[in-house]
Amino acid sequence: MEIKQKFGLVVRELRIQKGVSQERLALDADIDRTYIGHIEKGARNVSIEIAEKLAAYFQMPISELFRMVEEKK
Repeated sequence: MEIKQKFGLVVRELRIQKGVSQERLALDADIDRTYIGHIEKGARNVSIEIAEKLAAYFQMPISELFRMVEEKK
């Protein structure tokens, strides 16, 4: 599995655990709504700035987000 797909799966899992829609995540994290869908599908190469916004939204250090992606099978 490619890193983009792993990252997308982790974001999707965290979003579902939090119980929010893609739209709510996008609004709260100040990310374009359509971009979230592309991230979750593994279709976008996420910038470090977007990764930082997502980590902040999920209230975790960016290193924890990357650790989760690294451990994704």
